[in-house]
Amino acid sequence: MIVGPPETPYQFAFFEFSVKFGIGKPDVLYGSSSNYVAVNLILGFQDYPAKPPTVQALTTNKGRCRFNPNIYASGRVCLSILGTWQSHPGEQWSSAQGLESTLLSIQSLMSNNPYKNEPGYETARSETDKQNMKDYVEKIQHESLRIAVIQPMETSLGISSALGGASYPNYDEDEVLPRGNTESTCESFIDLRKRRFLWYYESYMQTIDAEEPKNPPKRRFKKMPFEHSANAMNGHFDYPELRRRMIAIKEKILSETEEWPAEGLAARDQELGIAVNLRHQYEQISQDLKDQKNFGITLELANDNAFLWELTYFGRPMSHLDGGVFKFKIYLSPRFPDEQPRVFMDQPIFHVRVSKAGVLCYLPQRVDDMRNHIDAIVAAIDEESPPYDPRTNVNPEASILFWGTPEDRKKYYRNLRRSIEKTWE
Repeated sequence: MIVGPPETPYQFAFFEFSVKFGIGKPDVLYGSSSNYVAVNLILGFQDYPAKPPTVQALTTNKGRCRFNPNIYASGRVCLSILGTWQSHPGEQWSSAQGLESTLLSIQSLMSNNPYKNEPGYETARSETDKQNMKDYVEKIQHESLRIAVIQPMETSLGISSALGGASYPNYDEDEVLPRGNTESTCESFIDLRKRRFLWYYESYMQTIDAEEPKNPPKRRFKKMPFEHSANAMNGHFDYPELRRRMIAIKEKILSETEEWPAEGLAARDQELGIAVNLRHQYEQISQDLKDQKNFGITLELANDNAFLWELTYFGRPMSHLDGGVFKFKIYLSPRFPDEQPRVFMDQPIFHVRVSKAGVLCYLPQRVDDMRNHIDAIVAAIDEESPPYDPRTNVNPEASILFWGTPEDRKKYYRNLRRSIEKTWE
């Protein structure tokens, strides 16, 4: 799965690909590569790395949607290194290349102006081309949200997209649909998508807010010169409907999260290993904090439930968080670590890593170790000069200020300070 790069029409959408290396009896594996990439692999090594892998796009709305001039509705991915497009010397596959270079090459297709990916349009400058570029970006933004965010989330959460009992097709009723292309339902990606959805929810809604006035419901997508009936992005805009479905998804994820503590108590009563393991980890971390005389962090179990931890962090003196009292709820699933913790601030602060709803974005080094989670939670809000990493900026307003001009940065810290004062109440 490739998460759409920020500041592109694919931003934070979830695009799945199958990657087959070599020939022979396949084994299905799960792995990850770059910051924005995870992948489901089918491996057989008889002719790899002498020959390139076979890659197929799975996020195509069942063969109805071409997301890019180089990513067809049929799932074909046109890249020189894959041998699926004519290449110049030096652009072909070599045995020195591998999974990472393949995925990064695919990701590079998801640019902020994909219209120019079409051969012959690289230097397009006419007024017609400029308008086409704008129209192409706008319909990709809409379908990235609808097909690459909303649809897989609804599938994994068991949500019907119907409104008032009516289906919501976004293609022409007389359209002949391609066959043989189905969407992936890779189990490994389900929890990742849920966590990322909570992180990027405000970004999704910000896009809807910005695009809805420009593209009213039922306005048809403009057909591009390089599109044809069997390989195009057809349909119409309906941002109010996308908004409704986004809200329903968020509510379902939050409801699911709030059920974890009760599920955990049932696991404890059944004396399941996960309940024993989490309690042991809690006790070990608590003892370590006492032994280290770390008075900046307190940790408790809510109602003695090992599946709901309460973390309080006291801001370091002489830091931007000085004087703050930051309280977190850490929800743990009975299926941990396959389902990762979801962390919320009781009193959200104005911070690049904290959404307006209080969802904390953090990245532990070890996903199965709760001490790593605790350390990562504290580091996420305490780091004074974090490197620029768009995937972790979950508060769009705060991110613009923090990574803006020096004056913007001052405004960011003023807003942060005001939000910290509210933690005293």
